[in-house]
Amino acid sequence: MGTAGTAHAQVTGQAAQGRDLGRETLPAGDGWGSYGTGTTGGAAADAEHQYTVTTWEEFRAALKDGGDAPKIIRVKGTLNATEQGCEAFEAEGYDFDQYLADYDPAVWGYDTPVSGEQEDLRAASAANQDKAIKVNVPANTTIVGVGKDAGFTGASLQIKDVDNVIVRNLTFESPLDCFPQWDPTDGDTGNWNSEYDSAVVYGTTHVWLDHNTFTDGAHPDSSLPSYYGRIYMQHDGELDIVKGADYVTASWNVFADHDKTILIGNSDSAATAAVDRGHLNVTLHHNLFTGLVERAPRVRFGKVDAYNNHYVADAAYSYSFGIGMESQLVAEKNAFTLPDGVSAATILKKWKEAPVTADGNYVNGEAVDLIAVHNAEIPSETLQSGAGWTPTLRTRVDDPRAVPGIVDHRAGAGRIC
Repeated sequence: MGTAGTAHAQVTGQAAQGRDLGRETLPAGDGWGSYGTGTTGGAAADAEHQYTVTTWEEFRAALKDGGDAPKIIRVKGTLNATEQGCEAFEAEGYDFDQYLADYDPAVWGYDTPVSGEQEDLRAASAANQDKAIKVNVPANTTIVGVGKDAGFTGASLQIKDVDNVIVRNLTFESPLDCFPQWDPTDGDTGNWNSEYDSAVVYGTTHVWLDHNTFTDGAHPDSSLPSYYGRIYMQHDGELDIVKGADYVTASWNVFADHDKTILIGNSDSAATAAVDRGHLNVTLHHNLFTGLVERAPRVRFGKVDAYNNHYVADAAYSYSFGIGMESQLVAEKNAFTLPDGVSAATILKKWKEAPVTADGNYVNGEAVDLIAVHNAEIPSETLQSGAGWTPTLRTRVDDPRAVPGIVDHRAGAGRIC
């Protein structure tokens, strides 16, 4: 059973106190994740399939042990997927200074994607990091933090092509891409592009993400250097829900200090549409979104129910809800705290023609018709009112005026009550 064997079937303090978070399931009627068979994760795990892990390697081993049998993995402390540092992933011969010299726009220009020895070595280095920090979460699994300080640094959870997964009470510090790629053809002056989301729900059904904290932690975008006049972007998203994923509830989480936050549906292409139409049904409720730039979430195709969330913006804010290809977003009874100079018209961002319901929302304590203010101030991007469906899977709906006080004090890791 590998290194996880030393922690096999340990009993946590939670169980001793009479409450075992690993045994808890998504309540009936609590968002899209409760649809159909519901989401129970590993609640039915027997003694042989319970683990308490304290290192990244123990965690990887526990995920692999027992196949799809129900399992509960309890995480103690912060598990660091990149503890050895970026140098450990470098392919022999890779030299970042040489990379910068070879692909300097003054030498390479902006018309052709980069290629050659250093780009090949960068890609090989990136592949080493990819293998080290990504882990596949099997079906019928609950991953839960023990206490108030459990989580991951530099890790990417791949919840891919399975069913029935619960992730709770964990802090995710966003993976830092050690080897971003320079793309001189991205925009007029090129861009650095990075990989790795903290969590990816890909082709998976029935997922409950609850009371987690997603943040850039010690490496906010403001701390990143610039090369070729562009920020050396080392972050991707915090949560992606893509490729036909379905029946997801994200509740009582904190999404903080990040740029591109949540992506639901990753492409407008015909091939993607064939997979995503009729899927990507997601509920977001009682989450705190703070210090973000955009995508909270950006939506394509899915019926997304976003209610009772609190959005706290700063000067870097761009938008919260991205209205994308064939999306049917319902955004109701949310609270927004916007600083001076940021208009409520920017809360909604139109990417494609798609209907949206946005009722009962409050901005800085006042009721605001988000669609009306958007259409009045941004008439070139007029939005259609009425998503065409009415959410029924809600167990509790709070007055939006009370949402900031409720969500700010109860959302995030370490705050399950």
